[in-house]
Amino acid sequence: MGDSRSILILSDIHYAAAAEKERGWRESDCIPNPALRLAVRAYRHFIWRRDPFAHNYLLDRFVEESQPADYVLANGDYSCDSAFIGLSDDASYQSAEECLRKLRQKFGDTLLLTIGDHELGKLSLFGGQGGMRLASWHRVIDELKVGAFWKIELGNYLLLGVTSSLLAFPVYEPEALPEERAVWEELRAGHVALISEAFACLKPDQRVILFCHDPTALPFLLRTPCVQSRIHQIHATVIGHLHSEFYMLNSRFLSGMPTLHPFGNSIRRMSAALNEARHWKPFKVHLCPALAGIQLLKDGGYLRLELDLDAGKLPRFQFHRLHWSEGKPALR
Repeated sequence: MGDSRSILILSDIHYAAAAEKERGWRESDCIPNPALRLAVRAYRHFIWRRDPFAHNYLLDRFVEESQPADYVLANGDYSCDSAFIGLSDDASYQSAEECLRKLRQKFGDTLLLTIGDHELGKLSLFGGQGGMRLASWHRVIDELKVGAFWKIELGNYLLLGVTSSLLAFPVYEPEALPEERAVWEELRAGHVALISEAFACLKPDQRVILFCHDPTALPFLLRTPCVQSRIHQIHATVIGHLHSEFYMLNSRFLSGMPTLHPFGNSIRRMSAALNEARHWKPFKVHLCPALAGIQLLKDGGYLRLELDLDAGKLPRFQFHRLHWSEGKPALR
């Protein structure tokens, strides 16, 4: 057998440090319509996540129990973003910093990181609070030292990490502050240039493994000429964001639906992503679920990716489930 490398992948950790727990989850408080407020609370309670602050122990379990690998990749969303403005919020920053400190202490230089949408901020569901903030961008880059773009060559593979919210900024633009939108556009243009250069420099026999938190970004990548002309060299794209295969299956079923503008920014953003979901296919998408999954199925965990460095075989993904603990969290 040829040389190989292994990568552990986790995503959507949504760690909650003390300050976010103390503030509590107030998403539905800013929804004026009582019926809609009740519906959102029911959705969170039964389907999405009943207590968004209750699953820190799963990160501890991953750190303690995961088998050795050559690299560990965390694919975004490190805090609960309970103020909906990303890490410019001090409580959310504390959560992300504590989360990454645990990962860095365990995995050191083998740790790779991408930026998720909750690092930068996005509007709350139906409440219209928050959005992308440049202050969050600077805290992620300058204080947490998470790179917006990175690449690593492993044999005939090129691993690329990109920032999905930048690539998908045309979808997020209405949620950004008007006075910050021009700067976001400049950051996006620079990001696209770096990705284009990486694809332009690909050798004919190289294969790409792409790490991109939110699949909303993929259709925008596909419209980039250098990516489009070398799309056949992408062997796999690892996404997060959807939390569960339940949502992955529904995204495929609803792909191509029209964008719904009259129902607020959150519905507009999600329906716009689903409208373009038919363009995910060329990227050979693999979902890394949230570490905790969703309330309905409790289906969280992480992936192990095995790469044969001569790229003669397709990448091999194995899912490792993390079971929820009842009562007081404990390692098993």
